Amino acid sequence: MDGDFASTTIWVQVGHLDDIPRLGTRTVTTAGDDIALFRLADDRVLALYDRCPHKAGKLSQGIVHGESVTCPLHNWVINLTDGRALAPDDGCVRTVPVKFMGTAIFLGITRP
Repeated sequence: MDGDFASTTIWVQVGHLDDIPRLGTRTVTTAGDDIALFRLADDRVLALYDRCPHKAGKLSQGIVHGESVTCPLHNWVINLTDGRALAPDDGCVRTVPVKFMGTAIFLGITRP
């Protein structure tokens, strides 16, 4: 199977729901990449790599509203559910799967 790569998702506990304020963020670093966790008003937590596709602004420093975050550098709006920039902008940020065990938050980190 030349050219095929197997990958494994490892679930890593990164904190608890109460560690993130509603409509706020926290960041974690894994393998050199910062991942931003966003807590929505309804207590869902969504995660993206912490760099805007436009100029690599720190999305964790942006304003969370609805299911989006506005980048602090140039006001690009990124959908937190799929990582896509909203029109008229174009680009995408990698999302990271999130799951809960009680109030503990786990990120699904993919390893080759």
